Amino acid sequence: MTLDPSYLDYPMRRKGMDHDLYPWSNIFERGALNWPGGQKVLTWIVIDLEWFPITPNDKPFRAPGHMQTVYPDYRHYTSRDYGNRVGIYRLLDALEKIGAKASIAANSAIAERYPVLIRDIVSAGHEIIAHATDMNATIASGVPEDEERAIIASSLDGIEKVAGPRPTGWLSIARSQSFNTPSLLAEAGLTYMCDWVNDDLPYRMQTPEGPILNLPLNHELSDRQILNVQQQSMASYCEQMQDAFAWLKAEADHHGGRMLSLNITPYITGLPYRMAEFEGLLQWLSQQPGHGFATGAQIAAAADPQLD
Repeated sequence: MTLDPSYLDYPMRRKGMDHDLYPWSNIFERGALNWPGGQKVLTWIVIDLEWFPITPNDKPFRAPGHMQTVYPDYRHYTSRDYGNRVGIYRLLDALEKIGAKASIAANSAIAERYPVLIRDIVSAGHEIIAHATDMNATIASGVPEDEERAIIASSLDGIEKVAGPRPTGWLSIARSQSFNTPSLLAEAGLTYMCDWVNDDLPYRMQTPEGPILNLPLNHELSDRQILNVQQQSMASYCEQMQDAFAWLKAEADHHGGRMLSLNITPYITGLPYRMAEFEGLLQWLSQQPGHGFATGAQIAAAADPQLD
């Protein structure tokens, strides 16, 4: 059976990367990045703090982790809420034990519904980055530009109202964007986004509304992918993160600073039978020569002046 010729027709199709946001480059041929204090590898922990409405919105698509059974789906609703009531505080305690700061990617609905949680995060010195309004606010091509602009503005406004500082970073639900997203994020005054996963280092995009950095948050290293989708053990996850660090450290010894991204979900890793091994991973990382923990804002500030 042959494909209909129209299958290969889509907007922006052309030779190359289908966009003018940045030129292609080889990570091993770029100028070396130097991290503060001479550190070789910075671990960037991003914790997804999400509120799932009990009635999912399937347009443009249903967010990963959303409700799955007939309404009212209390099984999955309360499972997700476990992360906001219990799991997140276990993760914050684990970070405090080693003095590490993280980027907390929060829906603005979290700030509206649980403002004390946002204040606890900020008072502990962590960074809040915007993660849309709630888990029905997915973005993809076909979402009207004004609607997407409103999602971004509402998310930033809702977090700033409770947290104090306005977020400078953005993580889309499921890392999904439209053709307009980078430009709209730059227009909104954001410094960096985390959606494009095609690198191990930050890089700069040039949009019609100005520049924005992309800090790649690798989905293949996320707890959701390894623990939930692949159904691997917490011990296996921790071993893989140690292997990732070792490889990046070896590259950094010859090619300049590297970045290890850990994307963590409170209702997944924050379960009691996983926390001891996760705390062990953080402790192990904290003891590695040439290693440091950093927020997205800190990495962006260090990288931006060094990027071509």
